[in-house]
Amino acid sequence: MTDGGRVLFYVQHLLGIGHQRRGATLTRAMQDAGLEVTYVSGGHGIPNLDLGGAGLVQLPPVRAVDLYFKKLVDEFDQPIDDAWRGRRRDALLAVWDRVRPHVILLELYPFGRRQMRFELLPLLDAALAAPHRPVIACSVRDILVAPPKPERLVEMLERVEHYFDHVLVHGDPDLIPFDATFPHAAEIAGKLHYTGYVVDRTGRRGGPGSPGWDEVLVSAGGGAVGDELLRTAIAAKAASTLAGKIWRVLVGVKVGEDEFQALTALAAHADHAGGIVVERARGDFPTLLMNCALSISQGGYNTLMEGMHAGCRAIIVPYSGGLETEQTLRARLLAERGIVTTIGEGELSPDAIVAAIDKALAMQPAAAAFRTDGAADGAGRIADWAEALDW
Repeated sequence: MTDGGRVLFYVQHLLGIGHQRRGATLTRAMQDAGLEVTYVSGGHGIPNLDLGGAGLVQLPPVRAVDLYFKKLVDEFDQPIDDAWRGRRRDALLAVWDRVRPHVILLELYPFGRRQMRFELLPLLDAALAAPHRPVIACSVRDILVAPPKPERLVEMLERVEHYFDHVLVHGDPDLIPFDATFPHAAEIAGKLHYTGYVVDRTGRRGGPGSPGWDEVLVSAGGGAVGDELLRTAIAAKAASTLAGKIWRVLVGVKVGEDEFQALTALAAHADHAGGIVVERARGDFPTLLMNCALSISQGGYNTLMEGMHAGCRAIIVPYSGGLETEQTLRARLLAERGIVTTIGEGELSPDAIVAAIDKALAMQPAAAAFRTDGAADGAGRIADWAEALDW
């Protein structure tokens, strides 16, 4: 390789924005490792997404309108069709032509985002046929969602065997090995690399007066799900042991303005003294976690691992809509080790939150019992692969 190494990093989110936040953290680490990153986003724009100095390419955005990810719509909320797919494919191939990366990094695919194969397979075929073939790698979280059809697992295996040189698993097998949710892992063992968990380390711990200091932080990710958790937490405040503290309720950026205003009114009614602050999801969320007295949240990868890194007490209500299983599994594993307190979505109520608060306060704060150096580890590996190329 004759320069610092160019990476084309493709990230597609369809519902929540956790994939993009994890992708942004890894992107900053890759730049710290000396790589030039072109970040290709296929979802809606996200405020406060810190990509460092990476170049952002925004493809025509697509999102899911159902919990099973079967109904996809474009930026005008119209169902996508073959003409739209063709435009997206051509736009992605144009990025490939312009960047000519040393490394192609695909977030999740082929272990998910099967809906996007109309553009990803042409990209991968072009990479295999290129005079200077790039390294092809997958960036995937620790736990896969159980596929609706078992044969999909075989398809994933075949795609890895045919196209991919490496699979970066952003987890720690001491918590859960990849083969727990991908039974064919042994067949690609030579391509698997555990990086540890990818954690946004931009949070800063402070004292009184610092953002989020001694507050109860209530969040449901930056996407458009989790409304019931926010409403239930607001209703639980008055009867809880922590009723005297400020409760900060963070509403996802994709939640409609009508719902945001309804939550604001509900909070004002529940606490006339203004002890509940309702605002949109914030870019300094890692700092709020560092300083809070307690976090009440869904069980997304980023929130769980950043909370563990921050050492905060946490109540987790895993999202389990549609076919989702990964949040429930990860939260259960952490609860079994006494790191978090959990409430099942079907058991969610103000009384359940009140009881969980007492339980969480009786526990030691969460500790980073597993590797959380996934961003630096993964970026270092990618830099090494790029450096080893002879073109």
